Amino acid sequence: MKLAEALILRSDIQRKIQQLRFRLESVVRVQEGEDPAEDPAELFAELEDCLTQYTKLIQDINRTNAKTMLEPGLSIADALALRETSVKHRDVLYDVIRQATIRLERTSRSEIKFVTTVDNKKLQKQVDELAKAHRVLDTKIQEKNWTTDLITSP
Repeated sequence: MKLAEALILRSDIQRKIQQLRFRLESVVRVQEGEDPAEDPAELFAELEDCLTQYTKLIQDINRTNAKTMLEPGLSIADALALRETSVKHRDVLYDVIRQATIRLERTSRSEIKFVTTVDNKKLQKQVDELAKAHRVLDTKIQEKNWTTDLITSP
């Protein structure tokens, strides 16, 4: 199995776990004298199976990410950390820009005047550069995911 396929399977299992949660929530309480639409014990057993598969899959994905080099000196795991950090950085800068561009209307000259303390153009350029770097890194990661075999535990 390729790493990308394992990531898709992980997403499918996450969805199934969420569905099982909703199904369990809908059968844990019924009117007195009524039977639940599904047997909670069967749903719990199915949930346990899914969680076991999920745990093994995450372990295999993490093992593969740690041992696979995206480029010399940079594992996929390290690249994922860089990607996540760049997204956080970009989001913070974007929020700062948004706050700095909010116009507060004054109805009289006696009201407090607010001024922007940051260079929006410079920050926007940084946001754009971070977005571009993110796209490039993400493309490399996606390519590697489709060419890397999943390293499974014995």
